[in-house]
Amino acid sequence: MVLIHLTMKQLILASSSTYRAALLRKLQLPFVTDSPRIEEHQYPQESAANMALRLAQEKAREVAQRHPNSLVIGSDQVPSLNGEVLKKPGNHTNAVSQLTKCSGQTVSFYTGLCLLDTAQSGGCHSLVEQFDVKFRVLTLRQIEHYLQRDQPYDCAGSFKAEGLGISLFQSLSGRDPNTLIGLPLIALQELLHNQGIDVLTHQSP
Repeated sequence: MVLIHLTMKQLILASSSTYRAALLRKLQLPFVTDSPRIEEHQYPQESAANMALRLAQEKAREVAQRHPNSLVIGSDQVPSLNGEVLKKPGNHTNAVSQLTKCSGQTVSFYTGLCLLDTAQSGGCHSLVEQFDVKFRVLTLRQIEHYLQRDQPYDCAGSFKAEGLGISLFQSLSGRDPNTLIGLPLIALQELLHNQGIDVLTHQSP
């Protein structure tokens, strides 16, 4: 495989998420962000895994229209509890309800990832990573105190794993802990390598 310099193609993160941008910076590659303009909803009978994959692809394709000769990263995360998709809580009351349901349960987080090469017609490579979280049995007092301190109302699952949210868990299962936060970096670097970009040998301008 012939490795290419990333400066030949701009790397675009199709996301407005500060969490995903922070994760992508770990790879020390130059990139810009562009917020996708799509409606995020679940189709009837659509599984969490299929929803995550579809939305990641839709985000990448929408942003790709504005960025020729670029590599566009689309990602979306959908948590599922016993087959029920968990949405971002948005407020304290919803977060209490969500964490109460999760108490003592295992929640599966499906993160869709899409790498789209806008210089190639149909050059789209995508996958879904699963990461399972086993929650401790939580009291209402513990839930209330956690939410007041971390305020994870914009996070699917009502927690921040990179913060105090780690104290909610009994165990974690998955190949890449970054997946839980929203961007599977191990899988991403594999997709980038398949596109001729070696993250370890790339020199930032």
